[in-house]
Amino acid sequence: MSSSAVDAPADAGFAVTRRPWLVLALTCAAQFMGVLDVTIVNVALPSMRDSLHLSEGGLQWVVSGYALTFAGFLLLGGRAADLLGLERVFLAGLAVFTAASLAGGVAEEGWQLVVARVVQGLGGAVLTPATLTMVTTAFTGSRERARALGIWSAVSGAGGALGGVIGGLLTGLLSWRWVLMVNVPIGVVLLLVGGWTLRGGHRPRTRAGLDLPGSVTVTGGTACLVGGIVAVPQEGWRSATSVALLAGAVVLLSAFVGVERAAANPLVPLAVLRIRSLSVANVLSLVTGGVVPATFFFMSLYLQQIRGLDPLGAGLAMVPAAVGIATGSVLASRLLACLGSRVLYLMGAVTAACGLLWLTWLDATGSYAGQVAAPLFLAMLGTGLGGLPLTMAATADPGPGGAGLASGLLNTSRQVGGAVGLAALVSLAATRTARESAHPAVVAQLAGYRLGWLWCAVVVLLAGVIGSLTLPREARTQPGEADEARST
Repeated sequence: MSSSAVDAPADAGFAVTRRPWLVLALTCAAQFMGVLDVTIVNVALPSMRDSLHLSEGGLQWVVSGYALTFAGFLLLGGRAADLLGLERVFLAGLAVFTAASLAGGVAEEGWQLVVARVVQGLGGAVLTPATLTMVTTAFTGSRERARALGIWSAVSGAGGALGGVIGGLLTGLLSWRWVLMVNVPIGVVLLLVGGWTLRGGHRPRTRAGLDLPGSVTVTGGTACLVGGIVAVPQEGWRSATSVALLAGAVVLLSAFVGVERAAANPLVPLAVLRIRSLSVANVLSLVTGGVVPATFFFMSLYLQQIRGLDPLGAGLAMVPAAVGIATGSVLASRLLACLGSRVLYLMGAVTAACGLLWLTWLDATGSYAGQVAAPLFLAMLGTGLGGLPLTMAATADPGPGGAGLASGLLNTSRQVGGAVGLAALVSLAATRTARESAHPAVVAQLAGYRLGWLWCAVVVLLAGVIGSLTLPREARTQPGEADEARST
């Protein structure tokens, strides 16, 4: 999110304050769709692979393709809403997202599905920042705004946690195509409602240009980085493909830094990175961003390929993960004041690592309660506990007019970390499975999944130690911000 996504004034001319709760319902539905599609495809991956003959690398790009463009263009989407008109950008993003969902749902080739997911991520990146701006401009009273932001944040969290469950239900009862097609009727309805609700909406407040070079270089650099990591186990470190992709990542990400230094209206003013609490929170989010998507990725494949569950059963089997995240988030808002950010973050990291290490004892015949439900709940409980301290640290001291930028950087770090981390962990697991090829397929697959969860635990523990030493000792909020921070 750009600063415009948060700092737009209530009197910015957004003519929807007469029906604010309708605006809230519209934005929550759109936000839910955008966040849901980060994880909804996980349970459907085996069905997608069988139907479209996708390779393991192609299968991983179905997940990472969306995450990459979503993360890379998120800041640009928020800036565009401020410069081009809020209602125009919101409806344009919704239209792109809906059309890409339709294209993915009718895909007949693997590459078509991957391209559709990439475009879908772009639509989500444009759509998501606009939803928050709409909420903050539609609600002018402090209490109403806090309540509305709490609802918006709860819906965002629910979308990420329920992706596997809803994906399993749709895949099991209908087909994998409906994890994408379900967005089409919802998107059409939201476009019709939005076209009526947002008439006479927020207009551009500045003529400053969009930082397209910055957005393109950071997204392209991240894509090359993920592609290089995916290529390594298949091609080797010294292959032309791996070297070219990793070198391209270095060049493009270096170019991004140069572009931002020279830009009149940079996507990310580099001076903001000197704020220690913000930088620490972003580094920790970047490092740990791949843990949750990788856990769901491995668990989805384990439940279906090792335990023999259908997509519906696999989706329902991962309900404890959603319960764990929700429980951890609620407990974090109550524990932060008495424990402080450092202790709470370390507690979350240790809890999550215990659950992840427990998952490394999985076998093909153990009980569901003891080998899946309990460790999965524990791992996600720790994740929920650790999320709030990072949010508080990132937004503690953003400087004048920088709260939105700080929030956007944190969200982008999580998404980019998720894409890169997932690629790295999947590659590690695939390499281990290949080395165990002399053993039965089940044994080889289990070895890969266990190694993946082991590395997830190591990453989380290291982040916990670093966070316990570098995060602000106490959570700091401005008046009226505490409730909003707790709901994030």
